[in-house]
Amino acid sequence: MDSPYAAKILDNIHVSAPAGSVPTTTLPLTYFDIPWFPCAPMQSLFFYEYPHPTSHFMQTTLPTLKQSLSLTLQHFFPLAAKLVCPPPPLEPNILYTDGDSVPLTIAESAADVNHIKANYARDINLLHPFVSLLPPSTMSSHGIRVLPIMALKVTVFPNAAICIGMAHYHVAADGSAFMHFVRSWSSVCKSKGNSTCLDYVSQRPSHSRDEIKDPAGCNDVALKGYWNWVSSWRENLGPTKEMPMDKVRASFALTRAQIEKLKQWLTTQCNGNDLEGLHISTFVVACSMMWICMVKSQESEISANCHDDDKFYYFLFAVDCRSRIEFPLPVTYFGNCLAPGIVRAKKGELMGDSGIVTAAKAIARKVKEMESGALKEVEKGPSNLEEMLASGHYLGVSGSPKLGIYGMDFGWGRPTKVEFIHLDDGGSLSLAECRDEPGGIEVSLVLSKDQMDSFTAHFGESLRKAF
Repeated sequence: MDSPYAAKILDNIHVSAPAGSVPTTTLPLTYFDIPWFPCAPMQSLFFYEYPHPTSHFMQTTLPTLKQSLSLTLQHFFPLAAKLVCPPPPLEPNILYTDGDSVPLTIAESAADVNHIKANYARDINLLHPFVSLLPPSTMSSHGIRVLPIMALKVTVFPNAAICIGMAHYHVAADGSAFMHFVRSWSSVCKSKGNSTCLDYVSQRPSHSRDEIKDPAGCNDVALKGYWNWVSSWRENLGPTKEMPMDKVRASFALTRAQIEKLKQWLTTQCNGNDLEGLHISTFVVACSMMWICMVKSQESEISANCHDDDKFYYFLFAVDCRSRIEFPLPVTYFGNCLAPGIVRAKKGELMGDSGIVTAAKAIARKVKEMESGALKEVEKGPSNLEEMLASGHYLGVSGSPKLGIYGMDFGWGRPTKVEFIHLDDGGSLSLAECRDEPGGIEVSLVLSKDQMDSFTAHFGESLRKAF
């Protein structure tokens, strides 16, 4: 461990569901899943207090962690399965066979964990030693590429903390589905391996695709995109562009009082019936504020051309469709069921004095549209996403306070901090509930150091306007 922030590997193991507990199963991928193939793995870090030495972890905690993971994988078996990626014209799928396992790395670090998981801006590279990395793909003799779906890494900070690093391919599970797994695993672990807690702590997942309808031919469109992707395969699914060396990560909190004040201020700023029946929710307030602060933090780069006020800037958020489509799926449906909500506004409007009002109305209007028309957004998704990405000026938001990430208790208490490492790729921020502020919002993002300083200043300015 040359660097003080490195992690020493103690063990590499594999954890399977109990032998014979899950039959060989093939799950087809739907038009909700397939478009996620080009996406880099989702990576998260859950930090917990752990005032015990590494020896205590290895002898006492690790056996329970492994046993509870095995029992949980019996119900969430797709995460131990493989992504089967055949060449055209064959279709991809998830294949589980008895004995499939999840790699689990055990590590130890002497790093200053309080600095690593702080809210203030710090180098993004500090978190990378604790991230779980998925094993490389393999190629069969028939030209079929096979990818492992999930990998885990647990790092012990002796007498201080534990970090659980998780990585998975979005193709297999969206945020709601994956956090259902984490919530279930943590519940079984906390109960010392009693899997009956799944019957009442969290409902068991539903894997059936039978209810998913495709009236608009979305699956054909998704498959064409997949075949293009698999035909130009590259092992590294991450971004090809070089990342700036001075990128930093920071988290910002909006308290319930601040959110309520911002709601009142935004409502006041909208004249007469200008809201058109739109609901200025906590989500709308947080997203509109972050969008404006992000645009303004990049003002020096954006303003290189002073005549581009009519250029469109885009904001992307994902909507859980399970209850918003013509064929409602159970809340426990395990897979992807998201629709892209894309809004746009002109640069001049966003940079003006009423920029946050423009942003709030645009986001609120799209949220209202998707309450009953989410499937239409899925149908339009490919063309709308292509337009957004071509613009080069967009911001996406991942996560949701509704996922309850700070409720994942493995028996060591609630997480002290949760970080989403895939934000390092740029172009997005994450939303979560505040750990210690009921009704509050936590926002995490990655920017260059100069942009983060500017973002922080605009964030404070926005709050002062409302107060």
